[in-house]
Amino acid sequence: MKKLIATALLFSVAVTSCSDKKETDTIPPVQESNVMLDEPKPQASTPAAAPATGPEADIAEGKSLVEGTDCLSCHKIDAKLVGPAYQDIAAKYTDANIDQLAQKVIDGGKGNWGDIPMTPHAGLSKDNAKLMVKYILSLKK
Repeated sequence: MKKLIATALLFSVAVTSCSDKKETDTIPPVQESNVMLDEPKPQASTPAAAPATGPEADIAEGKSLVEGTDCLSCHKIDAKLVGPAYQDIAAKYTDANIDQLAQKVIDGGKGNWGDIPMTPHAGLSKDNAKLMVKYILSLKK
């Protein structure tokens, strides 16, 4: 009797596992749309906006460069961290010092704000360093 029950059980397991199962939880098919998400919409015939230039653009680019480097690990806008606050630098210098300060950012140094040296940023171009300095000087109170 036990052999008969065991055989019947094995047979039912084999039939169940080998049968073609149909899922009851199916995800409905995605309906395609005629609208393409990445396709730009037609614009009225307006002239293309010229790239921003001028002092505001230089300041915005300088801010972006500062945020993309390690400057903010030592400097804050309004408070001394390791180095002086940007507002303190802006109060001490003028636009006449842009070249000097840009070179200081590239070369590094110490002594102007205490004994802690500023690390050099030799990979920074002079033009980018000037943009960064223009941003810092724009923070004058």
